[in-house]
Amino acid sequence: MIVNRFRRTQVARAVAGTILALGAGQAYGAAFALQEQNASGLGHAYAGGAAAAEDVSTIFFNPAGLVRLATTQVVVAANVICPSARFRDSGSQPARFQSLGGTGGDAGSCAGVPNLYVGVPFTDKWSFGLGLNVPFGLKTEYDPDWIGRFQAVESKLDTINVNPVLSWEPTKNFTVGGGVNWQRVKATLTSRLNYAAVYALQGVPAAVAGGVPAAAAPTLIGAAQGLESDVKVTGNDSGWGWNVGVLWQANEQTRVGAAYRSKIKYDVSGSVNFSNPSPSALGSLPPTLAPVGAAIVNNLNTNPLLASGDVTLAIEMPDTANVSAFHQFNNQWDLMADLQYTGWSSIQELKIVRSTGVVLQTTPENFRDTWRFSVGTNYRYSDKWTIRGGLAYDQSPVRDALRTPRLPDNDRTWLALGAQYKFSPSIALDFAWAYIFVRNPSINQNAGSTDANGLISGSYRSNVNIVGLQLTYTAK
Repeated sequence: MIVNRFRRTQVARAVAGTILALGAGQAYGAAFALQEQNASGLGHAYAGGAAAAEDVSTIFFNPAGLVRLATTQVVVAANVICPSARFRDSGSQPARFQSLGGTGGDAGSCAGVPNLYVGVPFTDKWSFGLGLNVPFGLKTEYDPDWIGRFQAVESKLDTINVNPVLSWEPTKNFTVGGGVNWQRVKATLTSRLNYAAVYALQGVPAAVAGGVPAAAAPTLIGAAQGLESDVKVTGNDSGWGWNVGVLWQANEQTRVGAAYRSKIKYDVSGSVNFSNPSPSALGSLPPTLAPVGAAIVNNLNTNPLLASGDVTLAIEMPDTANVSAFHQFNNQWDLMADLQYTGWSSIQELKIVRSTGVVLQTTPENFRDTWRFSVGTNYRYSDKWTIRGGLAYDQSPVRDALRTPRLPDNDRTWLALGAQYKFSPSIALDFAWAYIFVRNPSINQNAGSTDANGLISGSYRSNVNIVGLQLTYTAK
């Protein structure tokens, strides 16, 4: 039978580019981690996050800062993140039996990132807090007929993190804090499959071996020119982690803080769904070959490697560590700085396994650990107005040789501005804007096979705009 003559490796390569994205979208953001956990910090590029403790959103950045807040406080914030990623072709090659396609339009897409924090002191030494936030996220989408459609079309990653914490002041100038994190991840990813290549390179040779005249092969292959399948992958899982921090008040003007967020392990369970062409999608065939073409398509569509089914992927999300400083020069000026480490080397390969236990694909990623540096300032213009500004440099974990269209990422430079207006001692409104310059990333990627997936060769012109808004309520 035709099905028995499939070469598993070639078919697996044709679909693995989509399935691999279950591993959190193959990494985005400075990778896919989101700094945008409040809007007040956005205004100074999140400098000094582990030391500033300006409001209850310190739950995420350093829970040790929570006990510094003398009364109950609530923060509701949202950031709208708008990345832009436009591909510029310089030598791409079409997949076999396919047209090249376009450049994909703007793959970036705006997405909202909400945050909610509540802090309640229950003694002068102890405070409880609860944070709800989105630590990882992604949304990109190319035109469905673009050059790289056999590697990526849509990528969407959603997470939610629930983070209860306790904060304690054992001495006058030193506080500690910690909490647990329950995190849920959900991914939806799509691409196209080069069905024409599978038909021509697997199905037709099997038919010839089964007795169809070899002279008929070009006609059979021509009938499938340009045929594609739609592939959609969905997956989700939840996991547990923890975060801790310390904060030292060195003197009346200076604080130093350190914080750590743990790795979180996921065993992502999902499904891959193929929408394959039917025999009626074939081009015109002579009456004697029409049944043969239909038989090839039917056999392909029932083959286990092109069938919809369940898949799993084990992955360990990275840990982060921060050291921050906050210094108040006078009643008007503050200076902040932050150094952040992210352990992206926890992602070295992605292994996709079908529910049958068969390993569909193992792909090296070789992510590298990264550093983020930031500096920022607050200027208290009046009792009601505070002006913010900041700069940051954010490394990408992606190595140039392994860059994929699901992650056209590179090192980033942040420029941020913000302001806070206090309506009253109880109500404050923050608004902020940041522009991120992304060093133009190059790409030369065929996902293992140019015949199956085409070659994406060129570079991206990328940037990110972020707008944040935050309402802070402080009980009096």
